[in-house]
Amino acid sequence: MSDSITRRNFVGTAAATAAGLGAARTANSQVRGASTKKLALFGGPKAVQEKRPDWPVVEQNDEEQWAAVLRSGKWNRWAGNYVKTFEEKWSEELGGKRVLAVSNGTAALVTAAFAVELAPHDEVLVPPATYCATVNPVLLHGALPVFVDTDPETFQMDASKIEAAITPRTKGIIPVHLGGAAADMDTIMAIAKKHSLWVIEDGCEAAKAEWRKQKLNTIGTVGCFSFQASKNFTCGEGGAVVINDMSLYERCACFHTNGWMPGAKTDTVLMNGINYRLTEFQGALLLSQLTRLEEQQRIRESNAAYLSAQLREIPGIMPARMYEGCTRNAYYGYMVRRKKEAFGGVSREKFLRALGAEGVPVGALKEALHKEPFLKQTFNSRMYRSIYSPKEIAECEEKMHCPQNDLVNEEGMWITGRVLNGSRRIAEQIAEAFRKVHANIGELAKA
Repeated sequence: MSDSITRRNFVGTAAATAAGLGAARTANSQVRGASTKKLALFGGPKAVQEKRPDWPVVEQNDEEQWAAVLRSGKWNRWAGNYVKTFEEKWSEELGGKRVLAVSNGTAALVTAAFAVELAPHDEVLVPPATYCATVNPVLLHGALPVFVDTDPETFQMDASKIEAAITPRTKGIIPVHLGGAAADMDTIMAIAKKHSLWVIEDGCEAAKAEWRKQKLNTIGTVGCFSFQASKNFTCGEGGAVVINDMSLYERCACFHTNGWMPGAKTDTVLMNGINYRLTEFQGALLLSQLTRLEEQQRIRESNAAYLSAQLREIPGIMPARMYEGCTRNAYYGYMVRRKKEAFGGVSREKFLRALGAEGVPVGALKEALHKEPFLKQTFNSRMYRSIYSPKEIAECEEKMHCPQNDLVNEEGMWITGRVLNGSRRIAEQIAEAFRKVHANIGELAKA
């Protein structure tokens, strides 16, 4: 968004900006510990001086287990036992659910879509605030994504808008537990049951997160984890599918190894499939990383609670609300909104630059997925033109209107959750950075 104004709207903009700055100055005097230091963007000292914690965390048990796999020569999951052992340990963590380790989080979602027999002409309800990996499995199966708008207070799919999006073609819902916080699973599961829909939980960011004390990814028909390098629980690349139904588990297991049933005494290929197997190296890393996952989670939760309490004292700053049923947030990302009018009308881009200069690892939220060009390119592809008429594609595109998500994209920010793995001092300094920008908003607005 540009900060420039035209002659035509100069007077109105100037008046609004002056009013906003006046309100911001008044509010500044009421913010506890408001900083008087110059912004780092203009040569002042950075608010965040504490060293960020290293990621990934590498300790002696990681090296030992990795070396053990290397020396064994059993690098494939069928030759060794590390992947199998990880599946058993992760199953215990999830309350005994069936777990299938796969090569990455996207592979988990594709495998889940295959398991529920997603097909052309099906419609799947998805949120616009997510990464493309949520929607790609829908497109790879020739189905149509239908976007359900965002709840601006939680940044999650607005479950109250799901039923209005359901048509005779709707087959399922893919809620995303964005940032590691839970979508409204009570409402989603009730609607799914009422309309006989499957639910694939995209909990790729939600290791250790819970809904009413139950682990996320164990509530829906199928759940999906990612263990990619940026995730709170990582082996570089990896993922897992969590399945409640034995027949679906068998479809997933068979699909992920080129259509051959693991453990079968025959080489007969039973269905079409692909190779999404996890290696023993990755399985070993996940086992060693698992030994400290709970401790890391508790540190993040403690620092996030402190940071939220501090930020709520700043006028116009609103940490993302969690639903009452979200009993544990994984904090893969710390999400927060900023009311522009409380900051003199300063644009999102300028505000983020100021925070970044203070040393806060912050950025805009995930872009609005329904506006990404890959969707139109897919709809114009030979496969989609052979499945759908131009009228059907046009009708699908007409539904891609998510005004609340547009608001969230304008107001929302994402702080890298891994920074909360560090000391309390980092959380204190991030809060100080927000206070500092708020206190100096007049100078920032004029720049």
